[in-house]
Amino acid sequence: MTVRRINLALQGGGAHGAFTWGVLDRLLEDETIEIAGISGTSAGALNGAALKAGLVMGDRAAARDNLDWLWAQVGAVGDMRLASWFRTLLPLSGFWDDLTERFAPFSPLETATRLFSPYDYGPFYANPLARVVERFRYDMVCADQGPALYVSATNARTGKIRVFSGDAITPEAILASACLPTIFQAVELPDPDTGEMEAFWDGGYSGNPALFPLFGPELPQDIVVVSINPLGRQDLPRSAQEILDRINEISFNSALLKEFRAISFVKRLISEGKVAKGAMKDVYLHLISDDDLMGRLAARTKLLPNPGLLWELKAAGRAAAEAFLARDGAALGQRGSVDLEALIA
Repeated sequence: MTVRRINLALQGGGAHGAFTWGVLDRLLEDETIEIAGISGTSAGALNGAALKAGLVMGDRAAARDNLDWLWAQVGAVGDMRLASWFRTLLPLSGFWDDLTERFAPFSPLETATRLFSPYDYGPFYANPLARVVERFRYDMVCADQGPALYVSATNARTGKIRVFSGDAITPEAILASACLPTIFQAVELPDPDTGEMEAFWDGGYSGNPALFPLFGPELPQDIVVVSINPLGRQDLPRSAQEILDRINEISFNSALLKEFRAISFVKRLISEGKVAKGAMKDVYLHLISDDDLMGRLAARTKLLPNPGLLWELKAAGRAAAEAFLARDGAALGQRGSVDLEALIA
């Protein structure tokens, strides 16, 4: 049996990260695939931590069980928008919010989220994801065994990316990676060089996900990107909500597209013989996505982890991974399966 070693790059996208759950569930069924490295941002960081901990704890079955546990916990959160308390201030709030969620481009809760800062809660503030993230087995998440794991967050002051690995992957680091600043308070972590506290926001602003940690010589050439933010859309956004949603998609994809361009540039240099062989890594890039599905989902569902939606996304992720393996599985270890020039043109 020929083993195909790959790296995984897992995008963030809130509850839509359940799509990645399905992708991982299917990949773990294939015993010819070995996961050597994982780079995750936001929901991708949660998926990556659960995946690695499961693999270190036991085997592929344990990893699948751990991912099932993670998304059962996320589904129990219900509504990650901290402004959900705003319901109590509105007459018949449940009725009107349900109605506007279905038929209007905004809802009372969406408006409240934009009007109120997460800092307005004072001592009553609590990140609803904390109770999930704190229950990971960090002795397994940070273990030397298993795939290398990298988690990214954005320094709120400098705008620069910080990549956490090894013992630096703590509950706070994962919460920082998933910290949307309009929803959650910034997560403060010490700078490893100065010891001073720095505030961090969602890693998607600076790398969604970061690919460069996977360029190490000890890791394989293949990077499989699991994308849950549509790179392109056919229709022009026209409503206020559609415009805001598309701005967020473009923002969260911009760093990834820059890395795609860098990979394309390096591959061109290699193919033209302008760099010495082995001086730069020739990355084999692959992509698993379902832009049609993600394009149909409202952006607000990223913050509403309804169990029914999560299971639908898992099924879609499994189907997308199945299609990828059937179509491009033979390319693993041989070549990239993404037309980079078309992707970045």
